Amino acid sequence: MKERYNRLSVVKEIIKSNRIDNQDALLSLLKEKGFEVTQATLSRDLKMLKVGKISDGWSGYYYALPENDLVSESEKSYIQDVRRGIVSIEFSGNMGVIKTRSGHANSVAFALDTLSLPEILGTLAGDDTIFCILREGMTKEDLLESFKTRIPEIKD
Repeated sequence: MKERYNRLSVVKEIIKSNRIDNQDALLSLLKEKGFEVTQATLSRDLKMLKVGKISDGWSGYYYALPENDLVSESEKSYIQDVRRGIVSIEFSGNMGVIKTRSGHANSVAFALDTLSLPEILGTLAGDDTIFCILREGMTKEDLLESFKTRIPEIKD
């Protein structure tokens, strides 16, 4: 989990400091920094960091990090819903149960789905419980790392 957090920080620094126009170049620079990852892992990292490609106006596209100010008000609202509602998280394999305050499960599940966390395949909400399915190959630790990045107040 700590390795992923460190890798995400390095990815951000590489993108800030270099003009990167493809994943192969980014993978190469990550390797130089001591991080051997697959293209699929890098794609998930880029999605989590909300990295996009922008046009340079004449010869192509390059990766860019979102500006902190670009976090929309609605996204802040969804993050607040998750923050307020979650009481506990427990997983068995890729299936999890997220306990919420009474009456908060629907808003928290909707927020998790809307935030498009790459680890979550889908959710099903009751009154105070959310059934959560993680994508193939994802773990509770991956989800908690994603929370640490996007919703830091959530603890396991």
